Amino acid sequence: MPADPHLPVAHLRPPHNWINDPNGLAFHGGYYHVCFQYNPYGPQHANMHWGHFRSPDLLTWEELPLALTPTPGGEDADGCFSGNAVSDGDRMVAFYSAFRTDRWAQPITTAESWDNGVTFAPRGSLLIPDLPEGASMYRDPYVWREAGRWRMLVGSALTDGRAAALLYESGDLERWDYRGPFLDQAPQPVASGADTGLGWECPQYLHANGRGALILSAWDPELGPRRTVVYPGREQDGRFLADAPALLDHGPDFYAPALLPAPDGRWLLWGWSWEARDPEWVREAGWAGLLTLPREVTLAEDGSVRQRPAAESLGLRGERRVTAAGVTAGTTVLGMVGGSFDLTARLEPRGAGAAGGLRLVTSADGAEYLDIRVDSAVGELVVDRDHASLDPRAHGGTYRIPCPEARATSDNSIELRLVADRSVIEMYLPSGRTLTLRFYPTGDAPWRIEAHAAGGGHLGYTVGAWDLRSYTMCYAAGTLTPHSRR
Repeated sequence: MPADPHLPVAHLRPPHNWINDPNGLAFHGGYYHVCFQYNPYGPQHANMHWGHFRSPDLLTWEELPLALTPTPGGEDADGCFSGNAVSDGDRMVAFYSAFRTDRWAQPITTAESWDNGVTFAPRGSLLIPDLPEGASMYRDPYVWREAGRWRMLVGSALTDGRAAALLYESGDLERWDYRGPFLDQAPQPVASGADTGLGWECPQYLHANGRGALILSAWDPELGPRRTVVYPGREQDGRFLADAPALLDHGPDFYAPALLPAPDGRWLLWGWSWEARDPEWVREAGWAGLLTLPREVTLAEDGSVRQRPAAESLGLRGERRVTAAGVTAGTTVLGMVGGSFDLTARLEPRGAGAAGGLRLVTSADGAEYLDIRVDSAVGELVVDRDHASLDPRAHGGTYRIPCPEARATSDNSIELRLVADRSVIEMYLPSGRTLTLRFYPTGDAPWRIEAHAAGGGHLGYTVGAWDLRSYTMCYAAGTLTPHSRR
């Protein structure tokens, strides 16, 4: 067991210190490259560098030297903030936000690697020194190749109150022409009590076959990062014609996702899952933040974005721990699992007013548990973490993910896949909707999986659960070890 039992085994992050946004995602030289915002000196948001992992198969990872480091007195003197990277022949080019405390905007600069990402040489000057007229916030470039040209989006807020993703184009990655806002919108409702934000960070553009989806991280000038939204639509004459926005992830602990176009045609996505515990506990633990599992993202016929774990994640399944099927009118223990597992379930509340779901019990006395229940009346799956930690420094809350197939009808069964990794769960529905949530059990594994019926009815269930194996990680010191030993 590691010193901190909440440290994940199959979610990318270094053993210590702070991380946030995934950055610099690219496939180059036979490797998937995943960089991320990283403070090498402590578990707080400061001293932003780019950490760097690479993998040939999404299962075995190698830690490379820091990709980007602030230059004393330079344009990025106070931090190498978020951006992305592209593969261009024999070189990788990283585009990122140059942060200095003496200016509000974070203009764009670059760094190049000619040795497959082992080292990067910064350009030392700004790529685009002047902000477009009317832009108040400016950060987080996203560059891609399309139809023989390079294109770039930059996250922004405009002085008239609209959030925007600004579009540039280039023939050589050096000289960039400003084309105007790709999309700009005043805040729009996106969920109960939530909107699309006054500013947009980390714009990402998923596109295929004439359709597209603009993925944006909603930012508030007082509250900071809030949520991730997606606008489906299509491009016309350099503008994105957007349909109604939606949440990209329905959990409370997901932000700043980034896309990677894989060589086999898939779009892969990683997101940042932040901590849901008080800062004092974070300081004690010595680490903060993790990256989600890699997700395959696709555009459905109705324009919605669908997510599922990358196919390679099945390679992380170990021994099968739970095989259970039946019907319960109360509580049935289905089996025991460790702190990291991969679960599939089919749940079917039966009877008028029937409800129920699964409970992950993490303490021997049953006082600590995470509830996952079906709300058939409104067609939602509910995740309740109010009792998920006996430590009062852990955050609670109840979160809902739309699940129309769960609405009370003649057949209201639902299916789900849930990956739990010590202090994070990622839930995936067949609709492509997801929910990411952090929780901090104090009880020792093994944990108990129970089926619960409620509302005077019965719950039919079919559940399977497997151990979740550790990533294999070669750290910079050269030692090949599991990412975190159990």
